[in-house]
This record gives sequence, C-alpha cells and structure tokens, in this order.
Amino acid sequence: MTTLTYTDKDFATMTIEDVAEIATRLENDDYKTPFESLQDWHKLRAIAFHREDLIEPYFYLLDIEAYDES
Repeated sequence: MTTLTYTDKDFATMTIEDVAEIATRLENDDYKTPFESLQDWHKLRAIAFHREDLIEPYFYLLDIEAYDES
C-alpha cells in the first residue's frame, strides 16, 4: 500500500487547479479501484487542514460533520 506524504512546501505550492482536478475525479467517481478514490479523498482532506481556502468549493466531498464530544 502506498503512503501519502506531503510537506508544508507541497501545500504551499498547490493551486486551485490542482484541487479542482482532484475534486473532479472524486465527483466523477471514475476509478479502477476503491482505493484510488480513497487516496484522492485523503489528499483532499489533508489539503483542507493546511489550505482550507482551496477546498472551500469542494468541502461537501469530504462529508465532515460537526459533532459535540461532551
């Protein structure tokens, strides 16, 4: 299994077009295996933690819901 590793430099150089490409693949759900889509999902989620401004239009793809831990 491939492990994704990103640095702050990777996130700093990411563009809106890079994120749009990932989001388009996720929206089209055109993958050979489910693991390929999961890899893109994790990539988008990592971008969300470091560059939320880039994923704002695609936040719905992450399916993150607010919850109360109390």
